[in-house]
Amino acid sequence: MNNEISNSITNPGAAWNSPAYQQTAVIVLLAIFAGAAINFLFRKKNQYSMVAWASIKSWLVLAPLMFGLMGLRAPFPVLVLTIFALFGAKVYFQILGMFHQTGFVYTCYAGIIGLGIFSQFNNLTLYNEMPMAVLGVSCLIPLFQRSYKNMIQYISLTLLGFIFLGWSFMHLGLILNFENGIFQMMYLIILTEFCDNTNLAISRYFKGPKLLAEINMKRTWLSTFTSILITLVVAYGMRHLLPDRSDRYWLAAGLIASFGGVVGDLVMAVVRRDAGVKVVGPFILGRGDFLQRMDRLIFVAPIYYFIMMALNQGS
Repeated sequence: MNNEISNSITNPGAAWNSPAYQQTAVIVLLAIFAGAAINFLFRKKNQYSMVAWASIKSWLVLAPLMFGLMGLRAPFPVLVLTIFALFGAKVYFQILGMFHQTGFVYTCYAGIIGLGIFSQFNNLTLYNEMPMAVLGVSCLIPLFQRSYKNMIQYISLTLLGFIFLGWSFMHLGLILNFENGIFQMMYLIILTEFCDNTNLAISRYFKGPKLLAEINMKRTWLSTFTSILITLVVAYGMRHLLPDRSDRYWLAAGLIASFGGVVGDLVMAVVRRDAGVKVVGPFILGRGDFLQRMDRLIFVAPIYYFIMMALNQGS
C-alpha cells in the first residue's frame, strides 16, 4: 500500500489514479452505507438514532462527492476547499447578522480566495500575511462608508471569521503540499467526522457529567473520551495513508483530529449561542448547516500542519 501511495507522487495527475485512493474511498463509502442501513432500521426509535440518521443522510450525498472532487487533478482539490471556506464564511456572517455588511463580507471572501491561491503555490510568506491584509482593508471600510457605529465589532468579527474559516481551515490546502498530501488531508477529515459522529451515537449510553453543559448538552465526558479512544483505533488501522507508519505519526494525527475537532465544535457553539442562532439552513440533507460540517477542522488543520512539520524536521 505504501508503494502505491508513493507512486502517486511521481504522477501529478488525479489522485484517482492511485489504487490506494480508490481502496480508501470504497472502504469509507461501504462503511457509511452500512451505517446508513443500520440507522435506517432504528431511525425512529429515539432522538439519538434520529440525529445519527440525519447526519448519515448528509454523508450519503457528501462523501461520494467529496472523494470524487478531491480525487481530481490539481488545482481542483484546493478549489473545492476554497469554495467550502467561502460557504462556511457566508453562514458565519449570517449567524452574526452582518451579512448585509457587504464591505466586510467581501473583504473576508477576497482574503479566503487569496489563501486558496497561495496554498496552491505553497507560498507561506503571502499566506501568513493575509490576516494583516484583511485587517488593514477592514479598518478602511468605515472611512469609505463614513460611519463609526458598530464598526469595532464589525472589524473584529470579520477578522475572527477570516482567521477561523479562512486562515485556519485553509491549512488543509497547505497540507496538500505535503508528501502524499491528499491522503493526509482525507485521513484527517475521516478521523474528525468519525470521532464526532461516534460521540453523538454513544452519548445516550454513556451517562454522566456533560462535557460543557452550558454550551453543548449532547456530549458527556465519558462519551467524548470513549469516542477518542475508538478514533485512535481507526487512526491506527488507516495509518497506511500517512507517509510514515510509525506510532508517533498516526498517534499524533488521531489525537489532533479527536481533541482538536471537539474544541472547534465547542468554540463555534459559543458563537452560535451568543448570536442566538442555532442553524442557518440545512446542509444538503439532514443535521446541521454548512458551518457545522467544517467547524471541527478549524483547529485540526493548523495544529496538524505544524505538528507534522515539527515531526518531519525532527526525523
